[in-house]
Amino acid sequence: MSKDVVSLIIPSKPDYISVVRLTTSAIAHKIGLNIDEIEDVKVSIAEACINALNLNGKEEISIEFEVEEDKLVIRVKNVKENIPYELSEGKERELGLLIIKSLMDEVKFNEYGIEMIKYIEDGSK
Repeated sequence: MSKDVVSLIIPSKPDYISVVRLTTSAIAHKIGLNIDEIEDVKVSIAEACINALNLNGKEEISIEFEVEEDKLVIRVKNVKENIPYELSEGKERELGLLIIKSLMDEVKFNEYGIEMIKYIEDGSK
């Protein structure tokens, strides 16, 4: 079974999140996700990028899309699950994580960041 991997690195600036959303939309459409699923994935990737933008202090955000036969796996580096309480936007960031968890089929956090999975219902590409 082959898989395709698409890597994207953007500057840590809010203006570039739209580039990530457009790229996500194109990949999700290519693998056969429906409009609602595409929108769910776009919202989730935007929330993950906002988390990385606000919490990592790095100059760039690294995103990896892995297209497999039955799923789309998206990894965003430096996304944090534990939001510091002293952060002024802490409640908004926590809400962002809840949104991701509710829209994606699986969500995992590790030392890399976040891994989000959306399964392809019919397996078509």
